[in-house]
Amino acid sequence: MRYSFLMALILFVLSSCNKDKYTTAPQIKFVSVKPNTLSGNLPITGQTLPVITFHITDAEGDIGFNDGLDTAYIYVKNLLANTNDSFKFPLLAGATGKNFQCDVEVIPYTLFQTSTRPTPKTDTLLYEIYVKDFAKNKSNVIKTTEPVFFVFH
Repeated sequence: MRYSFLMALILFVLSSCNKDKYTTAPQIKFVSVKPNTLSGNLPITGQTLPVITFHITDAEGDIGFNDGLDTAYIYVKNLLANTNDSFKFPLLAGATGKNFQCDVEVIPYTLFQTSTRPTPKTDTLLYEIYVKDFAKNKSNVIKTTEPVFFVFH
């Protein structure tokens, strides 16, 4: 009897954890920033721009870009310069299904602003990100844990 109760409790805990994975409001989790270094001056030319990757889950799958129909957005804030921008989601194949999940990449090219300190300098750029789906449900807000180092000569 005691083992049956313990086993039922473990199964309940495991099943309740899985329910939180897919919610009506999208859930996002930071994955990476690569490459994490920029050098030069604005505008940036001739180098690979940093790409922020995050993982997204959504119960309805109402995420992405549907040309002429609806668009979900990615909202990004540069925490050093306190600047914001929004980006349309890319076309996500299969995003209309239930219990959707995938990795999304965004290049915050308009948010590579830096501090006003004199050069030479290296600024550490961190970003805050959230998304809204077609129904305008706002996800959790995440912060990048890996910085982008912007080096000015």
